[in-house]
Amino acid sequence: MLAYLCGPIEFAEDGGRLWRQKLAPFLREQLGQRVYDPAEDELKNLTGEEAAHFREWKTNDIERFRRTVRKIIAFDLDLIENKADYVICFWPSANAQSGGTPAELTVAYRKGIPVYLVTPIPLEEVSGWMLACSDHLFKSIEELKEFLALKFSREKQTQLWK
Repeated sequence: MLAYLCGPIEFAEDGGRLWRQKLAPFLREQLGQRVYDPAEDELKNLTGEEAAHFREWKTNDIERFRRTVRKIIAFDLDLIENKADYVICFWPSANAQSGGTPAELTVAYRKGIPVYLVTPIPLEEVSGWMLACSDHLFKSIEELKEFLALKFSREKQTQLWK
């Protein structure tokens, strides 16, 4: 199975890396699943030049920036549509910013791919769009891990293949 880790990257304090780095080993080692972390895969389908310069193009060459980021968008959405078994979204605060996260949740929702939304903030402060695209809500990563351990334990996965 493949878990896609979704959430703010561009405007996240740590580039959205810490929560992903903490969760990925659990998914791999405890559940035996594959993980796609878009924050770790900066190269994606970009050329070396695109990867090195697209952020600066945002302010000095908007057309080149758009072409490059559209490649990233296509890559990530294609991965969700055609390879992900489920999406885990971490939304850290009411002030979080992300253009890609709601799009990724929408694609997963439209394709019937389960979305597990983790957010410590009160529901009234969470985007209604994101809530509607989610299948399960969790207040913490630990709560999510408990759910996933029950749902996807190695024993249950082994039984599926008998």
